[in-house]
Amino acid sequence: MQALEVFWVFLKLGVTSFGGPVAHFGYFRREFVEKRDWLNDSDYASLIGLCQFLPGPGSSQTGFGIGLLRAGWLGGIAAWVGFTLPSAGLMFTIAMEASTLEASAAGQKLLHGLQLATLAVVAQAVWTMANSLCQDFSCRTLGVIGLLVVILLPGTEGQILALAIGGLVGRYLLDRPAKPPAAMAAPGFRLSHKVGVVCVGIFILILLATLTIPGAGNWGLFSAFYRTGALVFGGGHVVLPLLNDAIVLPGWVSSRLFLAGYGAAQAMPGPLFTIAAYLGALATPKSSNLAGAGIALMAIFLPGLLLVAGILPFWHGLRNRLNVVMTMRGLNSIVVGIMGFALLNLVMLGSMRSVYDLMITLAACWALMIGKMPPILVVGVCALVAVIT
Repeated sequence: MQALEVFWVFLKLGVTSFGGPVAHFGYFRREFVEKRDWLNDSDYASLIGLCQFLPGPGSSQTGFGIGLLRAGWLGGIAAWVGFTLPSAGLMFTIAMEASTLEASAAGQKLLHGLQLATLAVVAQAVWTMANSLCQDFSCRTLGVIGLLVVILLPGTEGQILALAIGGLVGRYLLDRPAKPPAAMAAPGFRLSHKVGVVCVGIFILILLATLTIPGAGNWGLFSAFYRTGALVFGGGHVVLPLLNDAIVLPGWVSSRLFLAGYGAAQAMPGPLFTIAAYLGALATPKSSNLAGAGIALMAIFLPGLLLVAGILPFWHGLRNRLNVVMTMRGLNSIVVGIMGFALLNLVMLGSMRSVYDLMITLAACWALMIGKMPPILVVGVCALVAVIT
């Protein structure tokens, strides 16, 4: 059965794929283009282009797309479950021990070390994204505007406003490239346009419900994580400020445990978005931890997966339009500003308590940016240093 084959392949990748989305794309290409010949290079590049264009976790969306094209809907679900399950299980286990860690002196030091590692990882992400997505003065200016908007209007509303400004400025005001975007080869796969429309419709209806229907209990948890997954352009570390607004500000999870979980997630294989399992477990009563983890995990991934299935049938035509390219350029610049705000928030939350903490954080930044050390190693060293000092 093809869906079962897809599950086992992605389960193996979920256990071994360290390094974040960029590294995941390399693992996927080696496995599915070179080794198994499930896709050719053109199809694979087209699929990655779509997932980079949409909000959500890029590598998980790409994996879902590969499974979808290989074995239909069962294949897509099997790919997502296989790739997500290992790190989600680990993050849930950490959540179950989080309160015990917080109650002990050594545990508090460990959590603090993970917080310092988070600062370094986010600083690296901001620096890398700024260099990649804001390469000229107009894009840098737009990034600063995005930063100012979310400072003046913190919360989900400010981020939505900033993204709207970025899309409009990119579409109408940013300088056009001298040459139109290179046309991509038409993908060799085809999905029904009708199914695509239905998937996009479901995405919109659920999003409207989460924005308009008061949230409480399991529905409140689902709403918070669904909105987060629907608004994360850039994936990965960009989820940090949105989760902070959705989970920490309402008081569901303390900032200390939130940052510790985010630091622990850097050491996990598979998608960073599995931090939702950790947060969902902590945000619910002890008797409902597993249900809370499952609801949060499903809710944060669902928007991105619906959009992949919905936009994939139309992607070739959209990808080659200059207006779409320029809109995404504006959105990406705003994302850099939102990430800058996330970094400022981490500092303001008191993660660094002393000059010694500053030295550890700077050393971790050097290890990541200059030394090119794997995040899992940097996180482990930060935690160890914090415990033994």
